[in-house]
Amino acid sequence: MRTLSLVFDEDVRLRVILRDEQTATIKALISSLPFSSRALMWGDEVYFEAPFHIVLEKDAREAMVVGDVAYWPDGNAIAVFFGKTPASVDDEPRAYSPCNIVGKVSVGLGSLRKVRSGFRVQASLG
Repeated sequence: MRTLSLVFDEDVRLRVILRDEQTATIKALISSLPFSSRALMWGDEVYFEAPFHIVLEKDAREAMVVGDVAYWPDGNAIAVFFGKTPASVDDEPRAYSPCNIVGKVSVGLGSLRKVRSGFRVQASLG
């Protein structure tokens, strides 16, 4: 089991369990690590630019579950879902458009409420 570490402004730390299946997205993500970016917010979703581009995979989806981490091809970004987004139709998070699933937050999900747009994010194997 591989894990991804996401650190926002050295204060908020997440551990993400990456999906076991070695999809093109997972391979691209792992090969690009470590990298840094800047956080952006969209409702209760934090996302940040990724240093790679991958097309939609067969199991891409818009409906998310709290804690899902996904790659958004349309925005070339990694997104972490922790609540309702502007596209939500109920209390579940919903992406703006289909995303490739990367993994699930296992540690630190509640701390995402402290993250603000502009926070520096560092991604590394974890």
